Amino acid sequence: MERTYSGELKTGSKALVKGWVEKIRDLGGLKFFILRDREGLVQITAKRNSVPAGIVKAVSKLGREDCVTVQGLVKKSSQAPGGMEIIPDKIDVVSKAASPLPIETSGKIQTGMDKRFDYRFMDLRNPKVQTIFRIRDTALTKMREFFESDGFVEVHTPVIQAAGAEGGATLFPLIYYKQEAFLRQSPQLYKQMLMASGLDRVYEIGPAFRAEKFHTRRHVSEFISVDAEMAWIDSQEDVLNMLERMVEYVFKGVLKDCKKELEELGAKITIPKLPLKRITYDEAVKLVKGKGMKIKWGDDFMDAEERVLGEVMKKRGHEWYFVVRFPSKIKPFYIMADGKHSHSYDMIYRGMEIASGGQREHRHDVMVKVMKEKGLDPSKFKFYLDAFRFGVPCHGGVGFGVERLVQQMLGLENIKEVIMFPRTPERLVP
Repeated sequence: MERTYSGELKTGSKALVKGWVEKIRDLGGLKFFILRDREGLVQITAKRNSVPAGIVKAVSKLGREDCVTVQGLVKKSSQAPGGMEIIPDKIDVVSKAASPLPIETSGKIQTGMDKRFDYRFMDLRNPKVQTIFRIRDTALTKMREFFESDGFVEVHTPVIQAAGAEGGATLFPLIYYKQEAFLRQSPQLYKQMLMASGLDRVYEIGPAFRAEKFHTRRHVSEFISVDAEMAWIDSQEDVLNMLERMVEYVFKGVLKDCKKELEELGAKITIPKLPLKRITYDEAVKLVKGKGMKIKWGDDFMDAEERVLGEVMKKRGHEWYFVVRFPSKIKPFYIMADGKHSHSYDMIYRGMEIASGGQREHRHDVMVKVMKEKGLDPSKFKFYLDAFRFGVPCHGGVGFGVERLVQQMLGLENIKEVIMFPRTPERLVP
């Protein structure tokens, strides 16, 4: 008999359900338990003299989080989850759960975050926790749909790299046979090299790594980066237009496909109204200073400054906005400079940077000059610079943090909630 999920049950039909024991109730002659699978909950009811004696005995021996299969008849029940229950004629215990349980899976008792991540496999049994990852999955699906419909080609570039896109101390070094290598900070260098190939528009969804010992709501050591690059642009406005259309598409998709999940989490989201507001870095610094923040021109925005800026912009009616024209000295060597400013941007959502990018420098001699000014050795980037010696069009792109997007969308305090097995300076397992 084929498996039926709890969300597919039909009154009067036979069903085979598989899952975990959520809770058990014993009312003497009436015993029932709630079975949980990935689609929801279903009540299994065993009434003495209505089911075989062995079934009643089997239910009596069940414990919370036991892994079971149940076969039986689906009946209406106004008091059961979903308005239906199963009258079992067969129950098999696939695996017993040890007792006591290390963490609470019902959500009724709050378990500390560290403990939850120690037993993440069990934490994910909590329906609300699973819901986060359903929404995350939908967001990624919609991103892929958008890129494919907009003429982008999906690519996969190396995770093991000879040099970092940003340079500096945020690289994770490793020994690649007998050579020093690094886990990538981003696929930036490779997606730019692909602009020299004639593919014109590429995107990649994959892991990136930053050896930053930050302990904030938005930083982890490993994350999923959504990267895109597009050639033959007139200015970075072409990139901003593409990016805001993608966000609009994702939000429409999540609202359409995840109504149940959003309701379960109590998350309220609205589709961004395009075009999104653009403000310059200089304007943003003035706004933040006006709220008493100690920031000087040339500083990057930290978490506190982004929050304050987000509050100001929210009062002006903007959940989403771009900050453009950052100082060139705080941007990577591959961002095109315009004197002391650069052709760069951050995309902010509810007071958190979600994406950053800009127009790239495509002139070989200028790039070499900037590399030296920023203390980088061009000889270590020969594989990358060679691509710019043989004709590269104007291009620009984005690095987008999908986990930050979902974090802000759902109003979650910490980005680790959106990562199944987060990696931080303190956490390498599970």
